[in-house]
Amino acid sequence: MSDAAARTAPARRIAGAVRLIAGLGLAATIGIQIGDRVANNAFDPWEYFSYFTIETSLFNIVVLVVGGVLALRLPRDPGLFTTVRMATLTYAIVTAGVYNLLLRGLPPEGYPGLSWPNEVVHVWVPLLLLLDWLFTPGRPALPWRSLWVVPIYPVAWAIYTFIRAAASGGAIYPYPFLDPATDGWGSVFAYIVALTLVLVGLGALAVAYARIRARAGRRRSGPPPHRLTP
Repeated sequence: MSDAAARTAPARRIAGAVRLIAGLGLAATIGIQIGDRVANNAFDPWEYFSYFTIETSLFNIVVLVVGGVLALRLPRDPGLFTTVRMATLTYAIVTAGVYNLLLRGLPPEGYPGLSWPNEVVHVWVPLLLLLDWLFTPGRPALPWRSLWVVPIYPVAWAIYTFIRAAASGGAIYPYPFLDPATDGWGSVFAYIVALTLVLVGLGALAVAYARIRARAGRRRSGPPPHRLTP
């Protein structure tokens, strides 16, 4: 065991194990869902991997597995990883909110598939990521400028979605609120702007929480000891 791992607090090691189990479990869930669709001749890779939920779930797998390894080996997460983790947290919360407020209960188009993977990716994983952010030790404070990372992926995904829909003759939209045939382009852009603002707002809350926790940790540890000069 390395010196860094030896200095890792028990809470960090527990968090690392939970992250690894959750990341591997999420990967298995996605694999089972794909296998079920393949077995029922209902798997279209271009469609499946175009969903915001699926793409962000792949992000979550990487963040959880990498975060698990970091928590087991290091007493503190690197700043770059924490920035990415903050962004993926906002995506997970919005995914859970959109699904449970706008999409839950809508009849599925085509093959319905297994129901429990939807609960895993739309409810349990976002909840776990939120609890991980709130309670896992070893998270550094983030600068406010890290918020610029948050909208990069959602904006790129929205642009890709409209290009894909145009290439299909306007027939393929992964979510009904993105389809201009539903309520017009004004409604579509309102949803996009609102969700982007929500994402950045959630990121700001996450950054503020991390900074408050970091200041509280410094106060508990007290001022650094003064060195006596010979």
